[in-house]
Amino acid sequence: QPPPYPASKLLNMSCRQLLFSAIFTATVITADKPNIIVLFADDLGFGDLSVYGHPTSTSPNLDKMAKEGLVFTQFYSASPVCSPSRAALLTGRYQSRSGIWPGVFGAASTGGLPHNETTSAEALKEAGYATGMVGKWHLGVGKNQTYLPTNHGFDYYMGIPYSHDMCPCLVCFYPHQPCFDKCRTGDSPCPLFENTKIINQPADFTTLTATYTNAATSFIQKNTAAKTPFYLYFAYQHTHHPQFASQQFRNSSIRGTFGDSLSELDWSVGKIFETLQTTGVAENTFVFFTADNGPSLTRQVRGGNQGLLKCGKGTTYEGGMRVPAIAWWPKMVKPGKTMEMAATVDVFVTIVMMGGGKVPTDRPIDGFNMASVLLEGGKSLRDVYYYYPFGPSPSDGVFAIRNQQYKAHFFTKGGLAGKPYRDQDCWGSTPKTKHDPPLLFDLLTDPSERFPLKGEEYNETIQQFINMAKQFNEEMTWHDSEIHGSSSSAMPCCNPGCSPFPSCCTCSHTTTQLYNFSPALEFL
Repeated sequence: QPPPYPASKLLNMSCRQLLFSAIFTATVITADKPNIIVLFADDLGFGDLSVYGHPTSTSPNLDKMAKEGLVFTQFYSASPVCSPSRAALLTGRYQSRSGIWPGVFGAASTGGLPHNETTSAEALKEAGYATGMVGKWHLGVGKNQTYLPTNHGFDYYMGIPYSHDMCPCLVCFYPHQPCFDKCRTGDSPCPLFENTKIINQPADFTTLTATYTNAATSFIQKNTAAKTPFYLYFAYQHTHHPQFASQQFRNSSIRGTFGDSLSELDWSVGKIFETLQTTGVAENTFVFFTADNGPSLTRQVRGGNQGLLKCGKGTTYEGGMRVPAIAWWPKMVKPGKTMEMAATVDVFVTIVMMGGGKVPTDRPIDGFNMASVLLEGGKSLRDVYYYYPFGPSPSDGVFAIRNQQYKAHFFTKGGLAGKPYRDQDCWGSTPKTKHDPPLLFDLLTDPSERFPLKGEEYNETIQQFINMAKQFNEEMTWHDSEIHGSSSSAMPCCNPGCSPFPSCCTCSHTTTQLYNFSPALEFL
């Protein structure tokens, strides 16, 4: 067993990080700066894609991306819920450092991602990139839209700034079929923003994916024509509940409403790749696909699937935080499958270094450069990962730690599953339990976390985990929570001051021509 990692490393002090930074730098010097696209699905489980073994999912474009790219089997989100995982993806830092705890932002939240955090958009913009975001932000809106993406380094934004169940949802399927899950009825209708202006309220779910995809492909086309390297962060509302789909994809899957939602997501992914091909920039574009957290098992068959992993969204079991991930870059990323460990916090470091940007050295960064795994099929710099729960606190610290093949649970708690689910450990009613000594599992032989390791031969390993947790918790500096606090004045409304509030918040502006849906074709 190697010695425990410190809680954080300043990247300029890591020789191996500098080595792989040099690899990326050489790439940038000898060729045009690569375009960078991050595709982020919502509540998509480890077992939801056909490439990860689901027998009835239809995702030909993601399947082809996987065939031509690198599939990760040990990839982790920073949190089992939305907002914290997105903060970590964009900053390379655990959510405790940025204040995105406990829980998630709502429509009326007054807080957001602090402006002193450096996002990947800010770092790449400084390196000469055009930066755009499409889709679900979920890192705060705040009063006067102070926390929207355009205030965090993105030149362009189009999207609903939080989960689409955080507003009244009446129609989810073409033409007027209702949604299958309950949504919040006391908040304003779902706002569709373009930059800082609401262009539609409520957003039309039956055309939303087309609207998003049009914005994303237009961003690619515009910057390709201008010969400007671009960074596109496309965060889908799919496959979060309530699932929705357009006319083309309603009843298109034998997997039901979740399958329809996934098929529409896959269509959009195909359009992104098709645009890369038609604009001639495919071979100079790095694309990374992953998800924010595991499946929402409380929605039962409409909530996604974690495969052979234990539990799902809301828990620190593997099903809550191990997610699908696929990397693609022709002639650069070595195709195949990797069992090396990596995480969303590593995406920040990797793409910033890839684009010749500067990773901050004035603060702890929790991510590592994935270049050795991506470009050489080599070993990961990451051997250790720390698991924070849905509602973390400084008093509890980390709930679990993975070190190489072993994982230790110091606390366990139920997630977002209900009584119909067979495993009571996953139920929302299952209380927090402290484990002393921690529960120990070997994830290489027991990824389902069924059989705790016991016996004197594991005493040294368990003690090492105890020491690691103590050191990590002591070194962690918690930012004050940004999620506490709400006000109706922060709730997005295209008609400020209208009555009766918030149902009066309605408007509609035609901005761009939508795609005419066609069958989901594989990209060329």
